[in-house]
Amino acid sequence: MTMKKATRDGFGEVVAQLGLENDKIYLIDADIGKSCKTDAFKAQCADRHINVGIAEQNAAGVAAGLATCDKIPFVVTYAAFGSMRMCEQIRQMICYPNLNVKIACSHGGVTPANDGATHQCIEDYGIMCTLPNMTVVMPADYYAAKALVKASAEKYGPVYLRFTRDAVPCIYNEETEFVIGKAIELANGEDVAIIANGDTVCIALEAAKMLEQQGIHATVLDMHTVKPLDVDAVKTCIERCGKIITVEDHNIINGLGYAVSAVVAQEGKGIVRILGIQDQFGMSAPYERLLAMNGITKENIVETAMELCK
Repeated sequence: MTMKKATRDGFGEVVAQLGLENDKIYLIDADIGKSCKTDAFKAQCADRHINVGIAEQNAAGVAAGLATCDKIPFVVTYAAFGSMRMCEQIRQMICYPNLNVKIACSHGGVTPANDGATHQCIEDYGIMCTLPNMTVVMPADYYAAKALVKASAEKYGPVYLRFTRDAVPCIYNEETEFVIGKAIELANGEDVAIIANGDTVCIALEAAKMLEQQGIHATVLDMHTVKPLDVDAVKTCIERCGKIITVEDHNIINGLGYAVSAVVAQEGKGIVRILGIQDQFGMSAPYERLLAMNGITKENIVETAMELCK
């Protein structure tokens, strides 16, 4: 049985490890450290752990100040707060001067599930993608989270990292190599391409297996970096398949699907179907039910692929 772990767990483990290895790394909490898995860092690096309380905008300002002193601060909170309550501060204090601040957000997408619409952040990386100098990353599993957090710490400049609250199946292992801005090809087929990120990558892989039984061969890409998008990988899908389905746990407006569609439009060929959270707020319900209500299921991916391949 495939192991399942939340990507926030991977973040918590690796940021604590990085804290021991690099005394430039600081962690700015907004009073929800237990949920965001920062307890290990706090225990090991107490002098570099700052809890500003329920004051996310202040957290952004503290992080910006630390970055001007050659530190590498991680601001840690929920995605709803890290992308929206802090948005002006991120824009003015972090992205405009291009400071080396990492915004690490748990509870992305509908994985907060029963917490309801206020905590289900389905707009976050669309907002962050509009900010100049910002890199936007969404790991697909626990191992991807560990690798991409480490890569983000090594990369200079603002980075927005999005993690899941709930456990998701593990796809990778400790040896898998990740490069920010480079998609990972998980399956190679010439009939249709499925481009997914975060917690939807495992669903895309399940759909590809079902399609194989129908004689349809799918390429599957983990587009873990939404910005900068791996344009070359999208162009390869256009040339190889011509038919693309994007899958994301995010509003279909201004998300992964829109970014991929922009590349297809500029190339002047190919067709895209966007699967994701519809232009509506979430609600309190089990995670799988919320996905199904928005058509983010292996069955709907298969149906969409078969319609494209007619």
